[in-house]
Amino acid sequence: MDNPKNNYWTLRLGRLRENLEKNNFEAHVAENAADAARLVTEDILPRLKPSSVSWGGSVSFVGTGLYTALKDRTDLTVLDTYDKSVSPAESYERRRQALLTDLFFTGTNAVTESGHLINLDMIGNRVGALTFGPKNVVVIAGRNKLVLGLEEGMQRIKDYVAPINTMRLDKKTPCAKTGECHDCNSPDRICNTWTITEKSFPKGRTIVILVNEDLGY
Repeated sequence: MDNPKNNYWTLRLGRLRENLEKNNFEAHVAENAADAARLVTEDILPRLKPSSVSWGGSVSFVGTGLYTALKDRTDLTVLDTYDKSVSPAESYERRRQALLTDLFFTGTNAVTESGHLINLDMIGNRVGALTFGPKNVVVIAGRNKLVLGLEEGMQRIKDYVAPINTMRLDKKTPCAKTGECHDCNSPDRICNTWTITEKSFPKGRTIVILVNEDLGY
């Protein structure tokens, strides 16, 4: 076999896609970040025909190039929650209004083999949109987000995802200094709201794109 590593992940992601579909998610497998972006621009956007789009904080979303491709679109109402030129109050308001868009993009902190999404949020706009509000949600998940089950997924988030994101965001938390979770009371704490999405409701509202390469944290 020429590429056993790729074959291994193709098999695992294929099974995960089937399990996500059993849980009423629309699920796809993309070979890389560029293919994931093409799936969005050439299939999902033309099919759903959204009039408005926005996104939650997601390194995976940015990593596909979709942020750059979508933020200046003139045929869509774009609520750019990453725009650093606006005031903190305006940025917060955009996050609130993003919950009413037609299409919302986000990543996921972990996805279990049984097809459940696990997330932990600071403000709550990302997990809020995943739960309710936007007509459709696109979740982009690299193969590095795959975990066996709930316990492993939550441990992954606390031990790795949260500390590295506090470093990325320059938060003043203990984990940003030590790389370990301290279950802190810091004002900058980003671990505030858990969500576990076992099924998509309504069926097909949440679209999961599994990417056959590491993407995001």
